Amino acid sequence: MKKSLLLSLLSSLILTQVAVSQTAKPAAKSKPTATAQRSGNPIFPGWYADPEATIFGKEYWVYPTYSAPFDQQVFMDAFSSPDLVHWTKHPRIVDTASVRWARRAMWAPAVVHKGGKYFLFFGANDVHEGEVGGIGVAVADRPEGPFKDYLGKPLIGNIHNGAQPIDQFVFQDKDGQYYIIYGGWSHCNIARLKPDFTGFLPFPDGTTYKEITPQNYVEGPIMFRRAGKYYFMWSEGGWTGPNYSVAYAVADSPLGPFQRVGKILQQDPAVATGAGHHSVIQVPGKDEWYIVYHRRPLTETDQNHRVTCIDRMYFDAQGRIQPVKITKEGVARQAL
Repeated sequence: MKKSLLLSLLSSLILTQVAVSQTAKPAAKSKPTATAQRSGNPIFPGWYADPEATIFGKEYWVYPTYSAPFDQQVFMDAFSSPDLVHWTKHPRIVDTASVRWARRAMWAPAVVHKGGKYFLFFGANDVHEGEVGGIGVAVADRPEGPFKDYLGKPLIGNIHNGAQPIDQFVFQDKDGQYYIIYGGWSHCNIARLKPDFTGFLPFPDGTTYKEITPQNYVEGPIMFRRAGKYYFMWSEGGWTGPNYSVAYAVADSPLGPFQRVGKILQQDPAVATGAGHHSVIQVPGKDEWYIVYHRRPLTETDQNHRVTCIDRMYFDAQGRIQPVKITKEGVARQAL
């Protein structure tokens, strides 16, 4: 009886430990389905949003927001890849310890390589009028950081033209001039950056911030040039909902005027919801384009459970951006 009782107790203990270990495992975070030849979507594991995608040398880089409650968004990671398929994580490239005026909600980075330095523009603190926060700049010697505060204060810390200072994108025009394009709360501004990124150069009419808000704009602006035209893209809808999406406009100048053409990225109820807040990569020397964006897996309802994905972006013969098909497979291997 004693032996039987002991065996029964041991069996029960083992079963309990197995059950605990199984329930203690975190929920699957949409692990990438990459193969040797395709990226899979998401392209790397973890909750990440608002990706800034760029190319430095022979590597693709993605700088996303760490998608968590605002008070936990106190650092940023980066990811690099030689081919869009195999990604390396570079943890904690910047955090609130290295930017003392930032305390939470570090959002939507934009990164520029200039003069041998890497400049990371970011939003912090979910700032409102009269609060400390806004768009800052950090600098590093390498694309993986570590990044340190560049100015000791926000570059843009006030509300101009109704635009919350978040979601900045830095665009270099063909004449070498750098512009910062930014804004939440359904307003978008553009300003001319000084060459050293310490402040701004006024426009010829004496203004510093010009509003270029197109129809249905909410946040997440980016800009690029193709065939002599300026393509301006932004996110529409609410970031917490399934109908978050991306639209675009085209103009002959970075200042517009920008008339909305249409929506090109949105949810697919068979794949994912909330597809938005993106960036764009062009393969150097080729008319080959990719859109890097975040979306919410169908199994997730938490507003912060967003993942970073990539798909091809195509243009028609008239230069219109074609609606993007969001996929689970991602894109084919593309070495630089």
